[in-house]
Amino acid sequence: MAAKDKDLIKPSIMALFAGFIVSLIFIPLMVGAGFLTGGDNSLVGQITLFVLGGVMIFIQYTVGYIFSAMTVYLIYGYLAEGDGVMSKAWAVVKRDFLDLISLAAASTAVNLLKSAVRGKGRSAGRNLFSGLIDTVWTEAAFLILPVMVIEDINLKDALKRAGSIIKNNLLLVGISTVGVKTVNGVIGFLLGALGIGLGFGVGFGILTITNTSTFGLVSGIGLGVIIASIFIMVATVVTSYTATAYHTCLYLWARDVEKAQASGSSAQVLAPAPLAAVLNK
Repeated sequence: MAAKDKDLIKPSIMALFAGFIVSLIFIPLMVGAGFLTGGDNSLVGQITLFVLGGVMIFIQYTVGYIFSAMTVYLIYGYLAEGDGVMSKAWAVVKRDFLDLISLAAASTAVNLLKSAVRGKGRSAGRNLFSGLIDTVWTEAAFLILPVMVIEDINLKDALKRAGSIIKNNLLLVGISTVGVKTVNGVIGFLLGALGIGLGFGVGFGILTITNTSTFGLVSGIGLGVIIASIFIMVATVVTSYTATAYHTCLYLWARDVEKAQASGSSAQVLAPAPLAAVLNK
């Protein structure tokens, strides 16, 4: 889809840069606050870092959901009308802004809970429970987002709808969770390894040509890091878009199946083409 309509992947690229800017603002702020308050060595420092960390996570989620919501609506527009229109996607984000904030707040709470459970000990049970929380909420959020955006409902109702979809399609959702994570993991690993390999090769080549001079050392390392970073950024954009696109198609198919069942139709409901291509493999 992204190859046919370039607008579909633009929000994922925007999200990457927006998230980087948020980190660029908050990380120095947290370092400075930790230095001034004594960091983990004082109660005030611990509270300050916890609050700043929570705010940063909340803003990161908000930014991520804003651009993911755009991706969802662009994919919906592409499948329904043959074209994803950026202006319509922005309008939907403005309409659902408060709902997206509520989803970001819920995800922040889940993230902090997961960290608290993991932070209380390194036992296998705690790590398993923490991982389960992360997996369940991540999968739910992927379905909550298209429900909120396409059906224009609040977080409470979207939770119910996503829960119903997962309950009625448990096997498919479970397989998709493993499958999408596996595919994204492979994509991320291959692109990341390729970028690091090329970066190292170019950097080492420059060092060899310049006889390890200061200029060669700086330029070689700098160019190597840039090359590796570009590939890692591409991997991040591709995996983010892939997960959002897949779950949007999964939701649209589940919705059409529900409509067919409600009308008493026994005809097989065809999945959206991208999802059908995956299911038929």
